[in-house]
Amino acid sequence: MQVSVESIGNLGRKMTVRVPTERISEEVQKRLRGLSKRIKMDGFRPGKVPFKLIEQRYGAGVYQDVVGEVMQTSFREAVTQEQLSPAGSPQIELGPQEQEGELAYVATFEVYPQVALNSLAELSFTRPVADVTAADVDRMLETLRKQRRTWETVDRAAAEGDQIVIDFKGLRDGVAFEGGQAEDHAVVLGEGRLIESFESQLYGLSAGDEKTLDVVFPTDYQAEDLAGQTVQFEIKVKQVNASVLPVVDDEFASAFGVTEGGVEALRAEVRGNMERELQQAIKARVKTQVMDALAQHNPIELPKALVQDEIQRMRAQIGESMSEDARANLPDNLFEEQAQRRVSLGFIVGELVRNENIQLDPARVDVTLQGLADGYEEPEEVVRYYRSNREAMASIEALVLEDQVVDHVLSSATVQDEALSFDEIMNADKKGA
Repeated sequence: MQVSVESIGNLGRKMTVRVPTERISEEVQKRLRGLSKRIKMDGFRPGKVPFKLIEQRYGAGVYQDVVGEVMQTSFREAVTQEQLSPAGSPQIELGPQEQEGELAYVATFEVYPQVALNSLAELSFTRPVADVTAADVDRMLETLRKQRRTWETVDRAAAEGDQIVIDFKGLRDGVAFEGGQAEDHAVVLGEGRLIESFESQLYGLSAGDEKTLDVVFPTDYQAEDLAGQTVQFEIKVKQVNASVLPVVDDEFASAFGVTEGGVEALRAEVRGNMERELQQAIKARVKTQVMDALAQHNPIELPKALVQDEIQRMRAQIGESMSEDARANLPDNLFEEQAQRRVSLGFIVGELVRNENIQLDPARVDVTLQGLADGYEEPEEVVRYYRSNREAMASIEALVLEDQVVDHVLSSATVQDEALSFDEIMNADKKGA
């Protein structure tokens, strides 16, 4: 076997492989002889079919099978010989024949990039620090009260926090449009569940009021035929309801599963949950900072094949609410930036683990698994499931190893703590929107 390799840019390789046809013909003959012992043909006893007839009938098909297998096998042998690491599957085409007695083909593929990491000491991060205060717990209890609120009909104009029940019909140029009608539709004013220019006009209305609203749809509205359009809504107010919040007492506590200790026990449980959520949010924010910095600090030319594979994985992971055909039609550019980040970080994290000899910590794996299981009604069953499922357990181990990489980066970089409130950390995304 003869092999020659040509570089196409930094990652592209064009490899020409020449295989003696003797290797192919010998395998073809071997397989045809094996067939001759099993083939049944009219006019001949089993195993007595002339070899020439078997060659005529089956030779072409066997030859194509053998050629395909020889190309696959010789490709693996060639990249091993040339010490190449293909990234993704090659494109293979039959190549120019230089002489009789050889099969030539050209394999075009990309190789894995060489990763040279920059110094971690050049990186700096801001780590948020916060405590759960009594006021934070009070606000959370108010949220829980709102979740258990009831509604009481009132004879007054609708105000912030009230529930207003309406019938409405949407008209565009005097004609009703699809999806623009509803009866007994309940809206809580101030929650922003409706288009702003619709909801804002419901304030001050009372039961029995009828009104025509001019409503402007946002330019990015999901129904393209309505985006940016001004339409009219004919509405009728059926009812105005004021919220009635439950008293925070022992009965309220028991509604959340706290059967002993009353309100103080409920507050302690709420605080514990908030503290766990806070630590998870801080950990996630710091991890995002670290991963973003690693990607920006260590630019890598990425094999297109690996990015495309990641795009396909991301497309397949989209929720089941979208049909398979709809997912398949989503353009690659929706996923490309995130796919590039994932592939890049895969190389960078892997190189860090090797260079710094970061070993998976079994104790951290146990803690992480137990923390995950504690969120279920039967944690022991969850632990048993993961322990008996190698693929599931590997996902936990990968998360732990990533956390260890983050800790290693932070220990080598400059880290400055920033005092924030619980609300600032937990609602950072909402405030930044």
